[in-house]
Amino acid sequence: MALDRIRDQLPDAVKGHWADTLIPLGLRPFARMARFERPIGWWLLLLPCWWSATLAAIALGRQPSLLHMALFLIGAVVMRGAGCTYNDILDRDLDGQVERTRNRPLPSGQVTTRQAVLFMGLLCLIGLAVLFSFNALTIVTGLGSVVLILIYPLMKRVMPIPQLVLGLAFNWGALVGWTAYTGSLGLSPVLLYLGGICWTIGYDTIYALQDIEDDEIVGIKSSAIFFGSRVIRAVAICYGLTLLFFAGALWAAHANLWAYAGLALFALHFVWQIKKVVPTDSGVNLQLFRSNRDAGLILLAGLLLNAYLG
Repeated sequence: MALDRIRDQLPDAVKGHWADTLIPLGLRPFARMARFERPIGWWLLLLPCWWSATLAAIALGRQPSLLHMALFLIGAVVMRGAGCTYNDILDRDLDGQVERTRNRPLPSGQVTTRQAVLFMGLLCLIGLAVLFSFNALTIVTGLGSVVLILIYPLMKRVMPIPQLVLGLAFNWGALVGWTAYTGSLGLSPVLLYLGGICWTIGYDTIYALQDIEDDEIVGIKSSAIFFGSRVIRAVAICYGLTLLFFAGALWAAHANLWAYAGLALFALHFVWQIKKVVPTDSGVNLQLFRSNRDAGLILLAGLLLNAYLG
């Protein structure tokens, strides 16, 4: 069918995902607009929340709240969907000029702009319902990310490294996860947040390598273009800073060897990524970008062992 052929032309989508097989045909463009069939985005949004919530439990000598972890999962999925829809609304003309994005629902005409706005509003309402189930400080902290979400899609037009703003937005959960559990902020979540920003710049630079030629043609800026021939070295520096900040976050939360073992394996995953990057191979770089979910889960495993085994 026509929609299936369009879907097959989206190179960064997961083949055979439930969003493309189980959802009714007429709703699939909305699922694609929310990137449901590209789950790596919500994973990268969710992991800082889970890290922070688990670190807060470690700092207090308790176990993580499974309810909080579930709420963060729901919030990450719907707010990532809302953010992607907002991005597509703003970029619908630019997306039509880029090979990788021209078949997205808006530029390809599968969804109208009005429909996209209504869909985004629905996702935001669900996200707000999740946020308002937490304490007052968490609600205020969560709402503080709105400005970053709104300005990020515009930064690729004016900022040489728009991934910095993406990092500020995507890792806000490092602050939210901590406040939800403790009702306060501290040094550990701030260091985790700073490390997450560096992590995002690193992995999204790898991702941006896919679009260098098209981005230069249409005037979109990215860290991959900015770093140029030094891109692998730049990713290595970003990942190195990530590890330093994360080590500080573990120290500030009084983590034990389980957590540091998770961080060590996390570091080894970074080394593997850096060795595998091929600036001209889009397929390899997409897989390396996606592998950051696994890296994040490795770190989470160390934190959970710390929290549950002490």
